[in-house]
Amino acid sequence: MKVAVFGLGYVGTVTAAGLASAGHDVVGVDVDTMKVDAINRGDSPVVEPGIGELLGDAVRAGHLRATCEAREAVAAADVSLICVGTPSGSHGETDLTYVSRALLDLRSAMAAVEPPAGGHHAVVVRSTVPPGTVTNVVAPVFTPDVVPQGWRVGAAMCPEFLREGCSVQDFFDPPFVVVGTGDDETAAAVRTLFGFLEAEVEHVAVETAEALKFACNAFHATKVSFANEMARVFRPYGVDSREVMEIFVRDTKLNIAPTYLRPAFAYGGSCLPKDLRSLQHLARSQDVDVPLLAGTALTNELVVRDIVERVIAIGDRRVCLLGLSFKSDTDDLRESPNVELAERLLGKGFDVRIYDPIINPERLVGANLRHVEAKLPHLNRLLARSPQEALDGVGVAIVTTADDEALAALAATPPPHVLDLHGRLGAGVEQLAGYQGAGW
Repeated sequence: MKVAVFGLGYVGTVTAAGLASAGHDVVGVDVDTMKVDAINRGDSPVVEPGIGELLGDAVRAGHLRATCEAREAVAAADVSLICVGTPSGSHGETDLTYVSRALLDLRSAMAAVEPPAGGHHAVVVRSTVPPGTVTNVVAPVFTPDVVPQGWRVGAAMCPEFLREGCSVQDFFDPPFVVVGTGDDETAAAVRTLFGFLEAEVEHVAVETAEALKFACNAFHATKVSFANEMARVFRPYGVDSREVMEIFVRDTKLNIAPTYLRPAFAYGGSCLPKDLRSLQHLARSQDVDVPLLAGTALTNELVVRDIVERVIAIGDRRVCLLGLSFKSDTDDLRESPNVELAERLLGKGFDVRIYDPIINPERLVGANLRHVEAKLPHLNRLLARSPQEALDGVGVAIVTTADDEALAALAATPPPHVLDLHGRLGAGVEQLAGYQGAGW
């Protein structure tokens, strides 16, 4: 393919060199003449292990060159990759100045050169941009009424996952390749562009692709802070946190795994809340600040508070909870966020009914019994014998269980409003007229 790469910093240079090494004809565009001259000499403008040889070989093979003139790069190009900087603004917002400038330069260049065979050109953002950027910033620049005659433009987001210091390795072995676009021709172009990689190109919604990079980087930052926060807590107790984390990361079932990373309702149960509080107490006893741990508890509280406020906003006082224990297939009610939710709604005067396929008040014992007696002393009166009984006449169903009988009853007689706190209830529930998800 013929490819134009706008922006020759770390992302643009590595992307251009990598694509050229795979046989694509690549022209890089940058306003910095020093970067352009360096690439045309076969030298890399950025320092990265392996980039010098990769780039030099591509230039000598005639697959890569650079220019300050957008029209030289865009002439007959199939794809334009936007790899310019997106720095922070004065209030922390993403500054899209360079993106907008590159888009306008690209459109102006189209008016001066021939379109590719077939006329379709894919404009693909690689820079990290907020959700909505492709739809609200990129696409309007290339609407049919303003694009030069002969060009048809599709816009997309294809985020990069390159770590400085090993970006060449990451380019050829990415964790995934994602293209967000509503244009099938553009999606096909990206698949062809990265067809030399072993990773399959996954086609998603534009906003999903834009948000994915933010989610990844936020989680990576959280991981660093978590490890350092654990070290601050354990050091006064003579614990070598390096050894703790060395063993910690071997657990690929819970610790380094998809487990717990599915948006739904708040965490609860007999372990996570109390152990988090204990860690905070250990930290306080040694005058150690642990804002990440404190923030974790606060975020969990905000999840419960948000659902209460959303139920209040609906305005119907008749509510049923399908699921009460903190996790499916258990009768453990200790610090269940569902119990907390029921208590708050009752306290605000809601008529609450509850169905849980596991819970039998007569079989609750010990701490489990004491907890529910403190929170819901009249549980027997609130519990329905069947999901049909719980749903009868209610205006809002709050669903935290994927129990087959409960979901069948919900689909058969859906109330006006269904609030999904589970996240994996299936199309039969999600297509109900009054459906809304906890965080989606």
